[in-house]
Amino acid sequence: MATLCRATPDDPVWTGPQRVQGWAAARSVTSGRTGVADGSFDVLILGAGSGGYACALRAAQLGLSVGLVEKGNLGGTCLHVGCIPTKALLHAAEVADSTRDATQFGINATLEGVDMAGVNAYKDGVVSRLFKGLSGLIKSRGITVIEGEGRLTGPREVTVDGTAYTGRHVVLASGSYSKSLPGLDVDGERVITSEHALTLDRVPASVIVLGGGVIGCEFASVWKSFGADVTIVEALPRLVAAEDEASSKVLERAFRKRGIAFRTGTPFQSVKATDTGVAVTVEGGDVLEAELLLVAVGRGPSTAGLGYEEQGITLDRGFVVTDVRCRTSVEGVYAVGDIVPGLQLAHRGFQQGIFVAEEIAGLDPRPIDEAGIPRVTYSHPEIASVGLDEATAREQYGDEVETLTYDLGGNGKSQILNTQGFVKLVSRKDGPVLGVHMVGDRVGELIGEAQLIYGWEAHADDVAPLVHAHPTQNEALGEAHLALAGKPLHAHA
Repeated sequence: MATLCRATPDDPVWTGPQRVQGWAAARSVTSGRTGVADGSFDVLILGAGSGGYACALRAAQLGLSVGLVEKGNLGGTCLHVGCIPTKALLHAAEVADSTRDATQFGINATLEGVDMAGVNAYKDGVVSRLFKGLSGLIKSRGITVIEGEGRLTGPREVTVDGTAYTGRHVVLASGSYSKSLPGLDVDGERVITSEHALTLDRVPASVIVLGGGVIGCEFASVWKSFGADVTIVEALPRLVAAEDEASSKVLERAFRKRGIAFRTGTPFQSVKATDTGVAVTVEGGDVLEAELLLVAVGRGPSTAGLGYEEQGITLDRGFVVTDVRCRTSVEGVYAVGDIVPGLQLAHRGFQQGIFVAEEIAGLDPRPIDEAGIPRVTYSHPEIASVGLDEATAREQYGDEVETLTYDLGGNGKSQILNTQGFVKLVSRKDGPVLGVHMVGDRVGELIGEAQLIYGWEAHADDVAPLVHAHPTQNEALGEAHLALAGKPLHAHA
């Protein structure tokens, strides 16, 4: 049974350089200290999104006093206007599709419509419960929450509404915002971002989605399931261009089958209001009309006007430059999350926050392998991946690379779910698996094992003997590795 160790500021554990290491080694938990009277902390964090609050929780757990500055709600973008509410919409969309297609499973049901008030109530309820739980957790750890807009006013100082707070270490975690394009004005009514899309009180009759990345494809999937006419406009040659090319092709085929129109290799030129919505002109002169234009061209780092550069923090196109240990150009100042160049994913920021807390505590944590961060697009079908795509692997290893694609048509659970797709392995010949790429409904739930395979540098022969439960989609991972190990059991391998 785990032992919970509680301490007070008078306890000897609070003094001496070994206090944190000793507690960590004992795997004990502390409630943390509140800020001292003069507003100084061991760790002062600017931003309470995934990276900021994870850093706060871990630092408090390690016995450090923590100040957490946030101008909005604890949880940041992911909890309130990002990951959680969008995935709630995607689940509601899945329910709509299941109802619409119920007869193919022998169930008599009809989809009478989508009640957006009800959908939003469900979505907001999920967010509210998680927010309440996070708030309680932060409070229970003795973390001082400083409400208001903070600005870095010294190497170890953050000023909030005229009051200065200091930290022996400062962590920048100010998050991101929805980007637009030059000359493209977002009015929040006809031209909207994902934040506006999350609060729509109706299903639009038609939508043009500008951007075929993760955000664009997820909203396109939701609106199509809800009954809207959807067209994606993407300047790059394919949808979800950051993924393996084979994954893009399968998603495009699935979208085409669902009736989601898309135009790749098509840059945006302009938009104007019409009597019924918007008219979007793309390169070449074609004009597309719809009720709404969703601008989903990525997210930018929220660093402007926060005093970073004035205090000597090096920025690159607005992003905070760090080394592999999340250290900025100013000693004692760290940065985590969306403001750091790389994947803008909540779980990346979350892990960076934990890393920084342990780094400050002197635990010498292992740097995060960026390629080992799992990636999921929660559209219908889903895309999930970890590690290197085939093109990158071949750039690095040339002819040493081999690939294996296992079609989900040979997987019993995928047949039951009526989903199509694949598991693609990218590997070095007689070497470790370099990347795992999957397409199909619910494959995001498989990414955990794929991450372990990549992270532990497993060979196909290491994974092939593992027993995977039947019938599960997890079996597809097992059979793909069986095939890569030279022991294919099904013709689909």
